Amino acid sequence: MTGRIALFQPDVGPLEESFLLRAFRSGWPGPAGPETEAFEAEIAGRAGVRHAVGVNSGTAALHLALLACGAGPGTVVVVPTLTFAATANAAVYTGARPVFVDSDPATGNVDPDLLADLLDRLAAAGTRVAAVMSVDLNGTCADYSRLRPICRAAGVPLVEDAAQALGSTRQGEPAGSFGGLGTFSFSWNKVITTSAGGMVVTDDAALAARCRHLSTQAREPVMHYEHRDVGYNYRLSNLLAAVGRAQLRRLDEMIERRRRLRERYAKLFAAVPGTRIVGDGDPGANCWLTSVVVDPEVAGWGAEHLGRRLAQRGIETRPMWKPMHRQPVFAGHDAVVTGVADRLFARSISLPSGSSLTDADTDRLVEVLEEFLEERG
Repeated sequence: MTGRIALFQPDVGPLEESFLLRAFRSGWPGPAGPETEAFEAEIAGRAGVRHAVGVNSGTAALHLALLACGAGPGTVVVVPTLTFAATANAAVYTGARPVFVDSDPATGNVDPDLLADLLDRLAAAGTRVAAVMSVDLNGTCADYSRLRPICRAAGVPLVEDAAQALGSTRQGEPAGSFGGLGTFSFSWNKVITTSAGGMVVTDDAALAARCRHLSTQAREPVMHYEHRDVGYNYRLSNLLAAVGRAQLRRLDEMIERRRRLRERYAKLFAAVPGTRIVGDGDPGANCWLTSVVVDPEVAGWGAEHLGRRLAQRGIETRPMWKPMHRQPVFAGHDAVVTGVADRLFARSISLPSGSSLTDADTDRLVEVLEEFLEERG
């Protein structure tokens, strides 16, 4: 066995090094700065919006977006149950109460029918809903042709958590553009990385200004330090923004590598009864992560069996997210569930999906998969 194959590995090289060194030599190593401003403009262009605010994490971006929507004590934020904890945590940071909604079985994204019924019930109860959050799971955009009209009819802002979806599209529209506010993450495992970082994107100048103000300790524009709001030290480093600008130039190439890897997985599992790839067949997905769902009654084996075999061969995997309504920290929170997210968690295995995966490691990975499937066939 050769080296371990990780679920993700950062895809950085000489271009990123050159951009970072240029920023370092510019004498502007601190937060904000010319690289940050340029990166904001480039991300806004890629997301098809007018404004972007660079911050130090995707979680900070979510927090600011919800604050800009008015989330706080006495309000509710609707959150998909199948997501990373940061989505729900951001609602809690504001003092709002998260209410969880189950998933569409094909994509794992929020179920529009459940959302519509929930918003009607919350309105009837006189509950103030500060925002609905969507998550573009594994890089597949949610069904915004349905979600946007539902939120508009309810008079509730839509915040798009596109942490995993930079470069993805749905019906020709780019990820990040679907809500009143969108957010991206540039953590080490995302489709592009700045080591750590994030971005709020929006077409609304007032919302962008509010997010920017809060991200800079809410300092008023006067000579001395004046503060009328509680702010946060959420600014994006000028040095890290330089890395992001280099990564952005390689984004399409990196997405193409992920798509080719997804195609190899899809071809392999197409002939295996009882298996399917979550969100497969979406031409706009960036294929950030490939997750396979296994029905053990049909396949004759479970996702955990494949996971153990791959682990024995030094290949990292994991299930899809454990639903938020099953997390101890959110015990007792309201949730509208059908069992879809529970089944996706229990029956899924997420496979190595990074764009830095070498051809040799890809071949080795596919060989181990073929060996397992042949034995189990």
